[in-house]
Amino acid sequence: MASAKLTSKGQITIPRDIRQRLGLRQGDRLEFVLDESGRLVVQVLRSEGSPFGILRDFAPDKPVSVAAMRRAVRRRAASKAGRGAA
Repeated sequence: MASAKLTSKGQITIPRDIRQRLGLRQGDRLEFVLDESGRLVVQVLRSEGSPFGILRDFAPDKPVSVAAMRRAVRRRAASKAGRGAA
């Protein structure tokens, strides 16, 4: 069973295996609800209509440098112009 420690600022770190199982990423929002029996239920708020949520699905798993992005744009532009990779 996963557990977390509350900091003096009232913050917790969600354990990695829980984040992975729920597909949580930076910027996701969570809702905390107390049920009738006093149990805490944490729900992931998914904004399906948000363009940022949709675009995030196409993002690479690792950050990409600006230089790498520029190279990719140049390669794509060159291939569309029929010149091969630049």
